[in-house]
Amino acid sequence: MTIDATSILHRIAGTLEARKGADPSSSYVAKLLSDGQDAILRKIGEESVETLLASKSGDRLHLVRETADLWFHCLVMLAYHGLGPDDVLAELHRREGISGIDEKASRSRG
Repeated sequence: MTIDATSILHRIAGTLEARKGADPSSSYVAKLLSDGQDAILRKIGEESVETLLASKSGDRLHLVRETADLWFHCLVMLAYHGLGPDDVLAELHRREGISGIDEKASRSRG
């Protein structure tokens, strides 16, 4: 099975944008966005810990599911800031083929 990751990310981002104007009592995303950045960041922290624990457990399915939760909430955070998956994908594209050591050093100089 071939998965078009970019298409999936764009569909999710579109749904998140549509939820920005939704009633917080009828949409989890609308509630999270209306609760503000701190609520979103708490959720990312929670999902990060759950992802780490899933990794340590060695349960691959649990790890995949927790990583999906983490990625989803990171997309919510990006939407909160008016950003989307293309912004992150462009940065990954920029870094492709650059040594991680060199890329990190360039950030401390700039």
